[in-house]
Amino acid sequence: MPIWTPSIWDWALAAYALPGVPEACLALQDEHGQNTSLLLWAVYAEARDPAMLARGAEAARAWDATALKPLREVRRALKPALPPFPDGARQALREEVKGLELAAERLLLETLAGLCGAPRRASGGAPALEALEAASQAWDKPAPPAALAALAAALAQDPRSA
Repeated sequence: MPIWTPSIWDWALAAYALPGVPEACLALQDEHGQNTSLLLWAVYAEARDPAMLARGAEAARAWDATALKPLREVRRALKPALPPFPDGARQALREEVKGLELAAERLLLETLAGLCGAPRRASGGAPALEALEAASQAWDKPAPPAALAALAAALAQDPRSA
């Protein structure tokens, strides 16, 4: 009987709910310029193929520039009070932008998952840290090993990501 494999979006939501994963992802994104969708996809796909990771990084760079970074900048700009605009209306607009940012993240993850050609394997692929290191190498500037290890350790709490 085949083992059920969650969609990449379901897996990413479950992974992001693990203790330490949001902090590790934000550190990799904000302090080290990484694309966390690319990193999570690499773990999900147990990716180790340099050509596939290069295609994924190319797609992520294009989507980052087109959608993710602009939406993130707007969401962050709407966080503090902005007189004379009413706080409630500003916060409501910020939540709408946050929803669009999440939709853009989902589209990127699903697009990256399509590059694999098949759902995540139950075993036989790259372990989480190896996949993170390979994806980070495919990105413009690799992240420090300790930052990648922190994310791998946080993800290891989920037996599906080990």
